[in-house]
Amino acid sequence: MKKDIHPDYHMINVVMTDGTTYQTRSTYGKEGDTLNLDIDSKTHPAWTGGNQHLIDRGGRLSRFKDKFKGFVS
Repeated sequence: MKKDIHPDYHMINVVMTDGTTYQTRSTYGKEGDTLNLDIDSKTHPAWTGGNQHLIDRGGRLSRFKDKFKGFVS
C-alpha cells in the first residue's frame, strides 16, 4: 500500500436530529470533530414510512398512468 495517499481515518462525534450522539470512525474533519445531521433515519420518510405525495406537474404523471394503465404488477 502506498504511503500518504489515503485520508486520515479518525474518531468523530455524530449528533442525530433528536440530539442523541454516537462516535464513529470517519474521514470527516479532524479527530474529535462533531457532525450534526439535518436528516437521519429517525426523521426521513424513506425510513419512517411517511406519506408520499405524487405531484402531477405538466401532466407527466397523467401521461405515465395512461401509457401503462394496462400493466398489472
